[in-house]
Amino acid sequence: MKNRFFVFIFLSAKLLNAQSTSTLIGARAAGLGYTSSTFDDEWSIFNNIGGLGKIKQASANFAYEARPGLTGANRLAASYLSPTKIGTLGVGIFRFGDDVYSEHLISFGYGNTIGNTSLGVKANYIQYRAENFGTHNALSLDFGGITKITEQISIGAYITNLTQSKLIGTDGERLPTKLVAGIGFKPTDKVFLATEIEKDLDYQSTWKTGLEYNFYKKIFFRTGLNLNPNAAFFGLGLHKKNLKVDYAIRYGQLIGSAHQISASYLFAKK
Repeated sequence: MKNRFFVFIFLSAKLLNAQSTSTLIGARAAGLGYTSSTFDDEWSIFNNIGGLGKIKQASANFAYEARPGLTGANRLAASYLSPTKIGTLGVGIFRFGDDVYSEHLISFGYGNTIGNTSLGVKANYIQYRAENFGTHNALSLDFGGITKITEQISIGAYITNLTQSKLIGTDGERLPTKLVAGIGFKPTDKVFLATEIEKDLDYQSTWKTGLEYNFYKKIFFRTGLNLNPNAAFFGLGLHKKNLKVDYAIRYGQLIGSAHQISASYLFAKK
């Protein structure tokens, strides 16, 4: 009960200041400290939408994150991606919280590749609900891109809430706007390194870095680090045929530990 009360007070304050919980998700990204600005995987619709244009295989995806130290602060997401002749379409749903406080997100995204650059745009419908505070809604737009500089180096950047949208029915409370830019480096087929800077317009920058190592066939080890706020991440992944299963754990002083598991099923190409 104490944890639920803490979550209610803390997140209701976030609602009054139009601050959302992070929708970055997918256990691969989590294992690398969410250093995902150069990712073009099945979770691009929740991370850098620019990666959606590089998706060439339809997939169904599901993720769940539990925070044992904060009752009612769990997150879950699901998405479906479908390549077409003129790009890739995606739809995703996201939920955070419980019946005391919750956030819901529905996203529709589109991405395409032009030369060595993949660009994507995403429209979001967001709903906040807090007990005794009612329900508030908002619409927003995200934009991102990834460019492959060489076979080993990629750069990525994206912006959330490009439209500077505000909560409907409030006195101008604006949704958070974030700018993210990073670089990915793959020196060998087994090693991937990434680092990025995330800047919320209302807060100090967060620095993220991550490492992925393919140490045995289709088994991956991952680790990551964030500064401001400080957090450490570790993860494992198993990719076999059309199925990807990943696990990650996050530990930080603010919310303690968080465990996340995600799975993607890739449909056979037509």
